[in-house]
Amino acid sequence: MPLTPLDINNKEFTRGFRGYDEDEVNEFLDQVIKDYEVVIRQKKELEGEVERLNERLGHFSNIEETLNKSILVAQETAEEVKGNANKESKLIIKEAEKNADRIVNDALEKSRRISIEVEEMKKQAKVFKTRLRMLVEAQIDMIENDDWDRLFEEEVESDQLEQEYSPSNR
Repeated sequence: MPLTPLDINNKEFTRGFRGYDEDEVNEFLDQVIKDYEVVIRQKKELEGEVERLNERLGHFSNIEETLNKSILVAQETAEEVKGNANKESKLIIKEAEKNADRIVNDALEKSRRISIEVEEMKKQAKVFKTRLRMLVEAQIDMIENDDWDRLFEEEVESDQLEQEYSPSNR
């Protein structure tokens, strides 16, 4: 156990035949007591400072531990988000491919239908053209027919026409 200033103050020395000067020894002891008290006070202050620093160190250690845990959680979350994003992107790509296939198939089907309709219209146009040609040729044949010339050669008597077309005969 270390000495206290009180132990130093109460210390009694035995006196010898030619001992030290008592006043000088007491003065020195008083100085030692004062210095010792200063050292003890400084020691207590330093112990208090060490305790405060240990508390702060504990606080910062807790913060460090919390930050490390937070970093781990953030890394795990980032990996999870990344994994989910990859899964979602694959699903989106798959869906887009399905839609693209459907659109292409619909376009091919529509193209086939239009092609069939175009061929049908070409056939109908050929039939129409043939019928029109036949009709025009028939009309030309009628015009070129001699019956028309005979009609123009015959004269109709004007008196006969007047009687047929007069308002009283109607």
